[in-house]
Amino acid sequence: MELTLLESSGFCPGVKRATREIERALASPDRPRICVLGELIHNKPYNDSLRARGVETVSVADAERIARESDAGRETLLFIRAHGLPAAEEELLSRLAAEHPRFAVRDMTCEFVRRIHRIAAGETGEGTVFLLLGTAGHPETEGILGHAKGEKYVFPDAAALRELLGREDFRGKRVIFAAQTTQNTAERKKSQEILEKDYTNAEIFDTICSVTEKRQAETEALAARSDGMIVIGGRSSSNSRKLYDIAASRCPITRWIETAAELRPEEFRGLSRVGIAAGASTPDGIIEEVVNKMEKEFNGENFAEMLEDSLKTLNTGDVVACTVTSVSAGELGVDLGAKVTGVIAKDQITDDPAFKLEENFKPGDTFDAFVIKVSDVEGIATLSKKRVDQMQHWGAIAEAKDTGEIFEGKITEAVKGGVIALVDGVRVFIPARHSGLPREADLSVLVGQVKKFKIIDINASRRRAYGSIRAVEDEEKRAREKAVWESIEEGKHYVGRVKSLTSFGAFVDLGGVDGMVHNTELSWKRIRHPGEVVKVGDEIEVYVKSFDEEKHRISLGYKTPEMNNWYVFAAQHKVGDVIPVKIVSLMPFGAFAEIIDGVDGLIHISQIADHKIENCKDVLKVGDEVNVKITAIDEEKQKVSLSIRALLKDLPKEEVPAEEAPAEETPAEEAPAEAAPAEETPVEAAPAEEAPAEEKTEA
Repeated sequence: MELTLLESSGFCPGVKRATREIERALASPDRPRICVLGELIHNKPYNDSLRARGVETVSVADAERIARESDAGRETLLFIRAHGLPAAEEELLSRLAAEHPRFAVRDMTCEFVRRIHRIAAGETGEGTVFLLLGTAGHPETEGILGHAKGEKYVFPDAAALRELLGREDFRGKRVIFAAQTTQNTAERKKSQEILEKDYTNAEIFDTICSVTEKRQAETEALAARSDGMIVIGGRSSSNSRKLYDIAASRCPITRWIETAAELRPEEFRGLSRVGIAAGASTPDGIIEEVVNKMEKEFNGENFAEMLEDSLKTLNTGDVVACTVTSVSAGELGVDLGAKVTGVIAKDQITDDPAFKLEENFKPGDTFDAFVIKVSDVEGIATLSKKRVDQMQHWGAIAEAKDTGEIFEGKITEAVKGGVIALVDGVRVFIPARHSGLPREADLSVLVGQVKKFKIIDINASRRRAYGSIRAVEDEEKRAREKAVWESIEEGKHYVGRVKSLTSFGAFVDLGGVDGMVHNTELSWKRIRHPGEVVKVGDEIEVYVKSFDEEKHRISLGYKTPEMNNWYVFAAQHKVGDVIPVKIVSLMPFGAFAEIIDGVDGLIHISQIADHKIENCKDVLKVGDEVNVKITAIDEEKQKVSLSIRALLKDLPKEEVPAEEAPAEETPAEEAPAEAAPAEETPVEAAPAEEAPAEEKTEA
């Protein structure tokens, strides 16, 4: 008879971890009182052996009593089984552990189960429906449902889901679907298809354990090519139940046993090929007993080597393939396909202190790791992923000194004289002078940033690499400058960033080359400092007025006709309009008044009152707000003439004081044009009927 043992048979990583930790506690010289909430794993013989060695099986209701007893007795260690607990029970145990120093809780919840807890807790709430493919009453199912909020339902198979959807209407609600880790993958796919027909927006989470999925697929393949199948596993194990169902569907002669004592070899007499598969909670010892009993019955020799050969031996210095089974903040648990379980501490994965294992790894991930130490006594192998990464990538780093390849790495720490960057697991030292920062700058500002750098030197014997951020930045700057000078032309527009301000203008970065906008080009009105218009960091649109590539000078323009408030004024006002203005300055020949921001008009001294005045200050002062009439608009010179007198003339006669002289008697020579040179203090002439045209001077 040909006997085939499924390679993935026996303890899954979660069960391995739970049994390993409780065995450690049992072997401790100062052994504490050990209790387990329910059965640690779904295997009666193993749980019986724990009870025989003094391990107590308790319930959550016993937890408070046990915690109080620890205060006056010996230290107590309470194990949470691999199937996990509801959120309320977890909170209770955490509180008891905090209140009773001699009472400790060891959480052995499988990482695959813990992931479903996070989904149930984080994705559910008001207006949600949580649908779980699972076995009602199973400890894992109860724990998962204990983390979900809102509506929640558990169903055993696709047919039950179809019935549930026919009975309940979840439209208008957010539907979340997950599966117990040990469920049949075929049933999960059927359930998903049924759900998506009615609820296309349902959120589907693939939560079946990857180890379980692999074992089920291998069991189906083994059963298909066998004449008989033996499934070994606890009667209460959901995982073993699924293996039996899968095997029986492909091989009619399939038997489910819990121990070798239940095996009836004669039931397989006359068969050529028999396959053996074991559930996730089946100890190696029971598997060995079953395969030895079958071999002795049919082949007359010891079959223990079959189990032994399926597990490879590890040695220090080996590089082995790893499959992640558990993830915590400080370490990864990995399956090595060997007699021992692998553990990789965070500092053997990365040198980045900000790196989060939980965000970057998940159960089922695979990679290679270096074996640092193997302890057959503890059943643990200590490994390093970092060392393999360094070995694999050092060659590329070393070659980059000659090739000039640019790397991108995260700055993980500031050290004396520079910073450390990580690239593909290799540490690269970047001296302060190559950091790209000014001298004496605080290098710690770079920590956490991802930077580009070149390798400028290596020490092959010590495997040390030296890099330069500045070399890359200088190269990029030269490329940007070249691109600007190759394409620049007068009139071309750029969107630039204001880099600095001086008393005479603003310097603008055009993308590698700086140009200057003079104050006169920043605003249509006179400004004393560019800060009145722009500030450092502003993005503004400018255009090239002129440039000199040889001297590396670019003169930029910013103001455009559209920005001139004159056009706003001209569009809204005409001669004859009466408008409110504000007096902004007084001159010997008249007063300047602000019409709108950036546009002033002149009220000639002859147009301030309806009688002759010697000084504008006799009637007006800066800040006064008065109504005026627009008497002239010079579009070409962009000048405006205003009059208060014209409004006084328009008043009914009875409103004009009798003792005041008529405005038209004011001699034109009272406002000589030469009183104000046009380029310095322009003077607006009175209307034509008040003064000869040849004496009119425009402001």
